[in-house]
Amino acid sequence: MKRLASSIGVLLFLGMAAVYGAGSKNASKVIKFGATAGPYSDMVTKAIKPGLEKLGYTVQVIEFSDYIQPNRALNNDDIQANLFQHTVYLQNFAKENKMDLTALIMVPTAPMGIYSQKYKSLDDIPSGASLSVPNDPTNESRAFNILQARGLIKIRPDANPLKISEKDVIENKKNIVFKPLEAGQLPRSVESVDLAAVPGNFALAAKMNLLDALALEEMPDQYRNIIAVKTTNQNSQLAKDITAVVQSPEFEQVIDSEFKGFGKPAWMKK
Repeated sequence: MKRLASSIGVLLFLGMAAVYGAGSKNASKVIKFGATAGPYSDMVTKAIKPGLEKLGYTVQVIEFSDYIQPNRALNNDDIQANLFQHTVYLQNFAKENKMDLTALIMVPTAPMGIYSQKYKSLDDIPSGASLSVPNDPTNESRAFNILQARGLIKIRPDANPLKISEKDVIENKKNIVFKPLEAGQLPRSVESVDLAAVPGNFALAAKMNLLDALALEEMPDQYRNIIAVKTTNQNSQLAKDITAVVQSPEFEQVIDSEFKGFGKPAWMKK
C-alpha cells in the first residue's frame, strides 16, 4: 500500500509539474503589440495577429492615441513590439530619450496626399492657390517633395531632404501660398484652403479615401512605418516570428484587399 501511495504521489507530482511547465511556456507566448488607433492597429489585428496566433502566440493589441507612449511602453517592457512610426522618428525619439529601440521590418504605409474639394487635378489650380502643409519638419519635407515631384516647385539642391521648408523653395510656378498647420488639423483644412497636404494616417482617421488624392507621394523607405522592438530583443524568436509573418503571402493578401493605396516598401516589390 505504501508503494502504491508513493507511486500515486509521484505521478501526481509529475502531472502537476507538466501542467505548470506548460503554463509557463504558454505564458511566454502571450505578447502585447502596441499600435496607434486607426489603420495601424487594424493592420496588426487583421494582417499580423492571425499569423502569430498560428505560431502559438496569444496576441493582445494595445491601442495608443499619441506618438510618445508607444515607445515608452516598449522601452518599459509593457509591450513587446509596436507599429506606428517611421525610421527617422524612431531614431530621433530613441536618441533624445536615451532608449535602445530597433526597427525590425518595414510595412506598407499610408502615403501623404494632396487633397482638394475645389479642383480635380493639380493642373487646374490657379496662381496663388493656398496649400495647407504640416508644420513639423519631417512631414513638411514630405509635402514639398510631392510638389517638386509634380513639377510645381523646385527645391535647393543642397537642402537637407529631411528638413525641407519654404525657405528652400527656389521656384514656385503657381505662386502657391503655404499655410503650416498641426498635422491633426489638416484633414479639416481641406474645406477652407484650395489644397491640403495630409499624411496618410490622419487622412484615414478622418475617413478620407487615399485614392481621392490629386497626388500621392512616392514615399522614401525612411518614411515608411516600421515594427519596432527593444534592441535586446531584435534576435529573439518573437522578432523572427513577427518578421516571418510580415514576409508571408497571407500578410500581403490582407494588405492588397483591405489597405488599398498603402505604399509597399522596397523589399515587398522584389
